[in-house]
Amino acid sequence: MEYLAINPSAPGPLRRLQRIKHIRTLITSLVYWVTLMRRVPELDVVHVFSPSYWAFLLGPVPAMLAGRFFGKAVILNYHSGEARDHLQRFGWHVLPLLRLADRIVVPSEYLVEVFAEFGLHAEAIHNFVDVEQVPFRRRNAVRPALLSNRNLEAHYNVGAVLEAFQRVQAAVPSATLVVAGDGAERDTLRERAVTLGLRSVSFTGPVPPGDMPALYDAADIFVNASLIDNMPLSILEAYAAGLPVVTSDAGGIPKIASHEQTALLVPDADPQAMAAAIQRLLTDPCLGQRLTAAGRELVMSTFSWGAVGPAWIRLYLRLAGSHR
Repeated sequence: MEYLAINPSAPGPLRRLQRIKHIRTLITSLVYWVTLMRRVPELDVVHVFSPSYWAFLLGPVPAMLAGRFFGKAVILNYHSGEARDHLQRFGWHVLPLLRLADRIVVPSEYLVEVFAEFGLHAEAIHNFVDVEQVPFRRRNAVRPALLSNRNLEAHYNVGAVLEAFQRVQAAVPSATLVVAGDGAERDTLRERAVTLGLRSVSFTGPVPPGDMPALYDAADIFVNASLIDNMPLSILEAYAAGLPVVTSDAGGIPKIASHEQTALLVPDADPQAMAAAIQRLLTDPCLGQRLTAAGRELVMSTFSWGAVGPAWIRLYLRLAGSHR
């Protein structure tokens, strides 16, 4: 198995040009293309991870074209919760490019349904959590220690988490909130926290994956208010860590979070309803214990490598055999 970065460093003097805006994209794309043409002939299966919009054209499309050119099996692993908007707005050129793949694989049944709306067959192989790396902690009593772990982009709606936290902190002054992640909304959200008069809010900035388990372990409630979503790995990681989850019902989230069973779902990410759900967990420890037990069981049975890995292996073997 070999991993190819979509943003490789250029060799020698070309590396200096990668520091220059606009020219950087051109040089990086050129090096990426050359790398694909050198490496793809040696492979049996080209497994392409795909976001939406402009990034779809820069990274996945060249890899799929290279795979087709050299007669290799191509898997497009499309994971963006913005798929419907992407296909609605740009389907005239995106749909033919998606058909370059031998298989379109998505992490949820929700995206299977979205692709079907546009006449594309996709199969679901779930995201998985490395449960060995996420320590589980049983929370007999739920403290008002909240965690948000989403990129700070508009569609993840972290501002609604701040508004919900304002209501929680008014009732429980000792409440704390850790906002993990980075993005275009960083400064706006920091200013919003000041405007709302929030105390004990920590913005961590980017967090390396290896440091996230400690943040899950330190928290007692995971909060998510996204407006557009697919199957957030952060919710699955919260389940694995034993965190009760309060989340919006956006996109594919109801496919992995059942209200009153594995999480508390809040329609339309309403901050007042989200605050009320958080306060329920603080006053009803049995509810939190019931949710976390069910969430942990769901991860172990459906979203661990033991549950997901065999599906990937079967797909690799089937496609590699068909292209020999």
